[in-house]
Amino acid sequence: MSSSRRDFLRTTGVATASVVAGTLAPSAVQAAPPDPRPPGAPERPATMPSRNLGRTGHRVGLFSLGGQAAIEQPENEAAAVAIVERALDLGVNYIDTAAQYGGDARWSQRYIGEVMKRRRKEVYLASKTHDRTRDGSLRLLEQSLKLLHTDQLDAWQLHHVTTRDDVDRIFAKGGALEALQEAREQKLVRFLGVTGHADPDLLLECIERFPFDQILMAVNAADPHHLSFQAKLLPRAVEKRMGIIGMKIPARGRILRSWDPARAAPATKFEGEAPRPGTLDMREALYYTLSLPVSTVVVGCDDVRQLEENVRLAREFTPLSQAQLAELTEKTRPCHRQALFFRRWA
Repeated sequence: MSSSRRDFLRTTGVATASVVAGTLAPSAVQAAPPDPRPPGAPERPATMPSRNLGRTGHRVGLFSLGGQAAIEQPENEAAAVAIVERALDLGVNYIDTAAQYGGDARWSQRYIGEVMKRRRKEVYLASKTHDRTRDGSLRLLEQSLKLLHTDQLDAWQLHHVTTRDDVDRIFAKGGALEALQEAREQKLVRFLGVTGHADPDLLLECIERFPFDQILMAVNAADPHHLSFQAKLLPRAVEKRMGIIGMKIPARGRILRSWDPARAAPATKFEGEAPRPGTLDMREALYYTLSLPVSTVVVGCDDVRQLEENVRLAREFTPLSQAQLAELTEKTRPCHRQALFFRRWA
């Protein structure tokens, strides 16, 4: 980190302690140009179709890598680094992580940082603060920059906005929003965002109160069944020309037919019970969200094979019709509760 940026964090008192998503219909996807290689030349990997990341000016691939799953597991460096390396090899150009991923040891940022030492320029790097105060968030930012081996994040986001208290604290005097603005002024971050998956009204209020550049929202095929993000939040984000990143596409596997309750780890309070298999395959789950006006989707991967399959699906994507989208939503009805485990249910 440069001395001027290090000095900024110290002086805050927290040291060491379509052109845009608004026009982004699925038809705006741009595929790679025709292959100019002469006949008989070695095959090269197909290029992933891309879309505009809102008003950031970044062209983002349809599939982006999430910093959870294998990438946040303790003492899992070899597997995690292999996933990140292979993602960049395949043309993935957006990586999402957070200070909270991997617990206090922050495994996700550590593993991603090992790759960023050598390949930082290849990727749009996004992280988050879960602290609701200015000072606490700036402490997290300093640690994040160090672990990720970078002087600057492409995006820094408010993590997991879930309750009314979260919103009140973030926007209060001395709240986390002040940290985001100061960090951007000091060029420690380029763009600002907000994330959440519990209640669309809370995120809607956030984007009305401040002109965030991007939003990370949970939207999968079961979304219309309960507290739908598609109903009001997604259209408003499009109107505001935000970069829109979809998450919770397979609902940590719970929306998929391959979900095996008998072999699943015990549910946490946050995850809730998932007593039955889902009803979709990964192609259906992925294509549902990619057929909405999102810029990209982030998905965490368990291994390189899973990553490669997701990238292949993104490369082969063709938009679904409204009738097909409605059919998939109806198909999720029997498992919609577990597919929306992250929503507010009380």
